[in-house]
Amino acid sequence: MKTKKIIKKLNEKLRDPEYRYGWVSNIAMAYIDAEISYRVDNKLGRSTPLTLGDKHEIANTAANNFLAALGVDVGDKVEEA
Repeated sequence: MKTKKIIKKLNEKLRDPEYRYGWVSNIAMAYIDAEISYRVDNKLGRSTPLTLGDKHEIANTAANNFLAALGVDVGDKVEEA
């Protein structure tokens, strides 16, 4: 299936509120999980403010983790978006 057809089909499916909720939840949890791991790895408490750089790194990790959960080969992870 061509990329345009796949995107069109996904857009059609995402009109279903329950299906969309599943995607939104998984994307959100990818960020939450990445932030928790980042805080543990860097010995930051829950109340320690994150810098913009921290958030950027967390977001990139979350995006890579989300794609990996979809089965996308993320061997060449993008470190900076």
